[in-house]
Parts: sequence; structure tokens; C-alpha cells
Amino acid sequence: MVTRIHCNGYKDKLLIVTLRNKYNNKLNMSRLRNKVAVITGGNSGIGFGIAQEFKNEGAKGVIVGRNQKTLDSSVAQLGDNFIAINADVTNLADLERVFKETSEKFGKIDVIVANAGGGTVGTVADIGEADFDKAIDLNLKSVYFTVQKALPHMNDGGSIILIGSNAAHRAYANFTLYGAAKAAVIYFAKGFSSDLLDRRIRANVITPGTTDTPAFDKFVPAEQIEAVKTHFASVMPTGRIGQPSDIGKTAVFLASDDSSFMLGAELLVDGGMTYLSPTK
Repeated sequence: MVTRIHCNGYKDKLLIVTLRNKYNNKLNMSRLRNKVAVITGGNSGIGFGIAQEFKNEGAKGVIVGRNQKTLDSSVAQLGDNFIAINADVTNLADLERVFKETSEKFGKIDVIVANAGGGTVGTVADIGEADFDKAIDLNLKSVYFTVQKALPHMNDGGSIILIGSNAAHRAYANFTLYGAAKAAVIYFAKGFSSDLLDRRIRANVITPGTTDTPAFDKFVPAEQIEAVKTHFASVMPTGRIGQPSDIGKTAVFLASDDSSFMLGAELLVDGGMTYLSPTK
């Protein structure tokens, strides 16, 4: 057994410090070691940012999405401990298949991240029934049934992480329906936690603000994207827009035992957008 290391100079000391830091980092990056997670919408944006942080903390599991190309590229980056499943979260049979395949591959599930969703642009004057149903199916119904279909495959004491939006707190033009759906998702964290007390499964919700994701591509012409991001950053109290990793690190906390005393809670990870006035 080595009890003392003799250093012959600066380079030796630097090497020892480097090795020690790598060892400590490895120990620290294991809060989710061997936990099994399912992340809907995990193939891009916030969902992929969560998956990356989960991977870094030792988790394994499944990302779910509908775009096979991004599923393939994302799971390749996540490595051997993750698989991708192509599924539509608004389809209950697809959800049942996702959780069945996950449990067959990895065993019981510890963490569910109900992240899949999307903005619906329009006002009460122009959104018709078909678009209403589509928006609610994706942003609200899918969350409810993602959790319901996961429950038979979850370990007691697990964690459910929902993704809200600060559009639930602030009335943005043309986001009335999306904001209303996300307000209901925020309530789900309370209701699910109450429903699942006997299984010690806790549900919490992360509420992002403006975050740098491919969603910009859907609403902003390509030549204007950087200008729009710069504008949003200029009105953020933090002086920058969020990154998927900001949400990912928060999700790690909620997935880990560090948050075992939290249930039904909302964490605002929005750069101060909701409650602080702009600094500029």
C-alpha cells in the first residue's frame, strides 16, 4: 500500500493534482449511477440537454422522439447506455410500447422526464377546434398518459420530472393555448405527487424561459435567428438566454436523491424572466 508520494518537481506535483481532480470529478459525476431514465423529446433541444447531463451522471435509459434522424444522431452521442425509441407520445399504444421495451431492456424505471411538447401560435380569435385538440394532445394529454403508462414499470421511490414554461406565468402574444396547457402541467406536479404518495414517487416541474433550442427554427426565418436570440438575451435579467444544459443540470437534481424531500414543486430556470424586471 502506498502511503506517501514523493514529488521531484513542479511537473510531478501538477500530475498528482490533475489525477486527483479527475478522480474527484469521477466520484462527483455519479449522482444517477445505474438509474434508469426515460426522456420524451430526448432527441433534441431541452430533452437532449437533459439526456446528456443524465449520461454524465451515470444514468442509462431511453430517449423518445418521432424524428429518426435526430434520434440516431443523439443516441450515438449518448453512448452504449442509452437507446432510442421512435414513438408518438400522443398515441397511447406507442407509450405502452416505450415503457414495455424500456423495462425489458433495463429493468424497472427510476426517472420519467415528460418533456415532449411544442408551442402553438395563435389567439382565441383564430385557433380552431382541430388545432386546439392537437395542442392539448401534445402539451397536456401526452404528459398525463406518459406518467400513467409509465407507472406499472416504475420503481417505488422514483422521480417524475415535468417540463413547464414561463408562458404559464406571463401572457405572451399568440401563446394563450400553450401557456394554458403548461399551467395545467405545473398543477400536475402537485396532483401526481398527491396521487402517488403511497409509492413514494415524487413529481416536480421545471419551468424554463427562453432557451437556445431548435424551436427557434420553427418560428423565426433562418437569417433572423441570431438577431432574435440577441434581442431575447438583451432583455433577460441574466443577460443571456438559457442553454439546454441549464435545464439538464436542474433535472439531475430532481432525478437524484438530493431532491428526496421535494415533491409537487416548481423550479423556475428562466434567467429571472418570470419575476424580475429586465436589467436593460
